[in-house]
Amino acid sequence: MDKVAIVILNWNGAQMLAEYLPTVLNYSRDEAAIYVADNASTDDSLDLLRRRFPECHVIRFDKNWGFAEGYNKALGQIEADYYLLLNSDIQVTHHWLTPLIEFMDVHPEVAACQPKLLSIYNKDMFEYAGASGGYLDRLGYPFCRGRIFDTVEQDNGQYDYATPILWATGAALMIRSKDYWDCGGLDGRFFAHNEEIDLCWRLRIRGRKIYCLPESYVYHVGGGTLPKSNPMKTFLNFRNNLTMLYKCLPDQQLNGVMRRRRFLDYLAAFQTLILNGNVGDFLAIFRARRAFRRWQHDFDEDRRLIQASRTADSIPEQRSFSILWQYYAKGRKYFSALPTK
Repeated sequence: MDKVAIVILNWNGAQMLAEYLPTVLNYSRDEAAIYVADNASTDDSLDLLRRRFPECHVIRFDKNWGFAEGYNKALGQIEADYYLLLNSDIQVTHHWLTPLIEFMDVHPEVAACQPKLLSIYNKDMFEYAGASGGYLDRLGYPFCRGRIFDTVEQDNGQYDYATPILWATGAALMIRSKDYWDCGGLDGRFFAHNEEIDLCWRLRIRGRKIYCLPESYVYHVGGGTLPKSNPMKTFLNFRNNLTMLYKCLPDQQLNGVMRRRRFLDYLAAFQTLILNGNVGDFLAIFRARRAFRRWQHDFDEDRRLIQASRTADSIPEQRSFSILWQYYAKGRKYFSALPTK
């Protein structure tokens, strides 16, 4: 059994693999086994892996299972103490793995951790998809140390200390295999988007801890296989975020939060249409809310089990303020300017 298994889920990402997999091999192979799980790519990914990277273990799927279920199926075939889920568009750095492994080894209460994510295009800037660790506000909107909505900070070392977070980015997520499976893994029904937040929130509800360890840092291209403005990405983000809230919010918060989110989601839809003329995203938000209503009660048993596993009424990393109010009304666009609770 491996101590650490780095698992890269790939779908038509031959160009990214050719560009960034060499750094993973150069800086990781002495400490981890490296796997590429291929979601039925139609480009030359598999041929590239065979020709240039024969030392990688390859798991082949006959269909595209998406991010969440793709990882579940891949990790189900791998025995390791720690899994490290890694995007194909990550450039790792020398000595990046050691701080993560050492921290997890001496902190058994920690289920998962992430390195600091910086932009590969501007290496002095945080990267959107995780920055230096993620949080939620009281209405379920995610934000990060180093990134709130579209405001991404320059990295001046202001968050260079290990700290507990609510969620670690799925772009570079180290997690104990036992915790992964004890918690049920990623929710494959999500397909993609919000699945790592959902997983980490479930772990925190169970009393397990999540950390960001900025001593380790990597560079991320970002954007993934869907561009930021893609209506499918908008649909998945809204549908999955609502589903996550339904599963994870405590009973005393659920109804009030869902009422407020209904208003705010429709407000976001009309703002997208009126201010940006974006018909695709406008329709995607309506479709997402309709899809959530249709499948909401498919998650009733999930909700019951998650709430039964709750070890505390509140989680410190889910902040009590509204990030919308702080950002738009108060003008607090940097994490360091936010209230601490």
